[in-house]
Amino acid sequence: MPSQSFMYFLLFWAVVLLLFMSVGGYFMFRKFMKVLPKADGRSKLDWQNHYVDASRHLWTDTSKAFLEKLVSPVPGPFRDIARHSIAAKIGEVALEKGVSEVTEQICIEGYILATPKRDHKSLITFLEKHGIDYSPYQHLLN
Repeated sequence: MPSQSFMYFLLFWAVVLLLFMSVGGYFMFRKFMKVLPKADGRSKLDWQNHYVDASRHLWTDTSKAFLEKLVSPVPGPFRDIARHSIAAKIGEVALEKGVSEVTEQICIEGYILATPKRDHKSLITFLEKHGIDYSPYQHLLN
């Protein structure tokens, strides 16, 4: 008959494995939802890639450095994905406005639009900490 402590050990690892599989499944499901085609036949990921590629010529070294500053609070493992999503939204804004290059103001607007509403409080804290004026885009934060 197995000892009581061994049974608790097995139960502990069963719970840990179930927890890890649940967390991994959640993130895989989110990625899967981004890949599903929308009504126009293209997925959210397809549109992001389109806007990044279509606006590539509009980016300057200054705007790329500013983008790096904007994604700096994102944890390292997620930074590449966040950079791509934010760059896609900034590219979309730049293409809609028909500008000749991506400026800091367009970066700020795209950054606000790309950030989920649940994270707007930390976004405002980050912008204020770095002395970035977001007042022209206050209406996007409400």
